[in-house]
Amino acid sequence: MVKEKVEEGIEYIYSGGELISIILRSNFHKDEITFFTPDTLSQQLGYLPHKKGDIIQAHRHIYNKREVHYTQEVLFVKKGKVKVNLYDSRKKYIGSEIIQTGDFILLCGGAHGFEFLEDSILIEIKQGPYTGEQDKERFQGVENAGEEKER
Repeated sequence: MVKEKVEEGIEYIYSGGELISIILRSNFHKDEITFFTPDTLSQQLGYLPHKKGDIIQAHRHIYNKREVHYTQEVLFVKKGKVKVNLYDSRKKYIGSEIIQTGDFILLCGGAHGFEFLEDSILIEIKQGPYTGEQDKERFQGVENAGEEKER
């Protein structure tokens, strides 16, 4: 696992050249709009600061057929502390990261599992439509083999 901190509050995690995740910490700050993802990624993560009185003109997103091969997800930690166990594309454990209240993580490669270190609330954003269990392959990871509570 290679962790690249390009600036305070933003971390890129790679394995074998593959982008596994991007963590946007609650302490990240910048005065300009910044996107952290390459344009080719099917899920985009950006930071958009605006001042009182700023305006974004009304708009809609036009039909633009895209092909999504793998589900990517963004998690926002509304409350709590979570250990994210990261794996490469071959399901090999590569390391863990702790995310906590106010942090975001984009999971865009490899695989992942979670251990909740405190009572937590996560907000999840991912591409749809949701296809249930046929969208994932579960495997034995380093997480505790306790009861699972997830969709």
